[in-house]
Amino acid sequence: MIEIDKYSRTPIYEQIVNAFEQLIASAELKPNEVLPSVRVLSQKLSINPNTLQKAYAELERKGLCYSVPGSGRFIAENAQSKVLGKKQELLQELKAIAEELRLFRVSLNEILEAVKAVFEKGG
Repeated sequence: MIEIDKYSRTPIYEQIVNAFEQLIASAELKPNEVLPSVRVLSQKLSINPNTLQKAYAELERKGLCYSVPGSGRFIAENAQSKVLGKKQELLQELKAIAEELRLFRVSLNEILEAVKAVFEKGG
């Protein structure tokens, strides 16, 4: 379900948040679906429970999940639309950056190579 790269420059909690966002965007996690407990998932991923707690707190801050005391955390009803909205927002930012690069006469090939390098190297 979630894979962690302990050698990545991206903090582990951010990797967890990103993984959950991808699962929400792809509808693999549905509204009101329960998230694994901190104890269970931290053991499964071999990470510190505090790291996972930080990731879950970030998901709650973003409005992607909610807590029910004594029952756990659940995917928010509108989580998928929030994640997909963020995706559209980022694509708009990318378009604006591409427009600026075009004005500076940066070739499409240079732009594509820069983007490709990010996807191939993970940053």
